[in-house]
Amino acid sequence: MTAVVFYEKPGCASNRRQQQLLRAAGIDLQVRDLLGEAWSAERLRPFFAGRPVGEWFNRAAPAIKSGALDPRQLSAEQALALLLAEPLLIRRPLLQLGAAHLVGFDPAALNALLPAAQQLPAAPDGGDGCARAAHGHAACPPPRESRP
Repeated sequence: MTAVVFYEKPGCASNRRQQQLLRAAGIDLQVRDLLGEAWSAERLRPFFAGRPVGEWFNRAAPAIKSGALDPRQLSAEQALALLLAEPLLIRRPLLQLGAAHLVGFDPAALNALLPAAQQLPAAPDGGDGCARAAHGHAACPPPRESRP
């Protein structure tokens, strides 16, 4: 059975839905509190490897939604310092499968790491949007456009 460490924001409806999908695929989850974890730059950085700094951040975080913080204007070092100081800014979930690290819930990226018998269905919203966005929840960003 495949084991995944799943760093969540406790109480997040989207994270709960994502966990249900993973468990339904027969994946053993080790769920951890993203906000309570003792992060360091060395532990956090692998989750963001190969991604632009703007994709490291939770788009629904108040500082980002209000425009007070524009992650695209930050260096990697500045971004890591902010994420370590305020874990609510970290895009979630963070997922670790052995040596592989992922940020956000991306079924295609997960499927590339999972055995054929545990493949996930494609999510219509890309997988990591707020579960309440479809209901007009004011704090939720609009769904992302599909990437080519």
